[in-house]
Amino acid sequence: MTSPSSESDRVAVRRDAITFRAATDDDYDFERLLYHDVRREEMELFPFGDEQKLQFLDWQFAAQHKHYREHYPTCDWNIIEKDGAPIGRLIIDRWKDQIRIVDIALRSETRNSGIGSMLLREILEQGREAGLPVTIHVEAHNPAMHLYDRLGFQHVDTSGVYHLMRWSPDQVKTAS
Repeated sequence: MTSPSSESDRVAVRRDAITFRAATDDDYDFERLLYHDVRREEMELFPFGDEQKLQFLDWQFAAQHKHYREHYPTCDWNIIEKDGAPIGRLIIDRWKDQIRIVDIALRSETRNSGIGSMLLREILEQGREAGLPVTIHVEAHNPAMHLYDRLGFQHVDTSGVYHLMRWSPDQVKTAS
């Protein structure tokens, strides 16, 4: 299912270049390094040495990984590949009353290329077809917050540093 790119996407994304495969235990190190990459800018604000930052990020990733495995046991845990090379992950759970994006992350060199927008539009289309809302928890200062706003997600709750965002298939605003 392919959606047209919006004018704010920087490059045209070839949908056939983007594939998914189920994550395996062998992907743990890729996912760990992806987590490091996603948190790189944030970690620049901390007065830790490089070794301390790595240890902290490894500890945080291990805790997140364990939390996702325990609290989302039925989710699809996917590695996103572009032309056969891993560039990100998508963890998604389909519940009776909603589609939950547990986590979506792309390597820094692939962000702002239209890939995330394209993948999110496809998930929203799945929600529209199923008549289900799509939800995600997003950190308040996540740079992708503007993308979720643009796609029509609404803030519905706050828990700590996370905003629960919800897109509804019956909204007037469409995912464009």
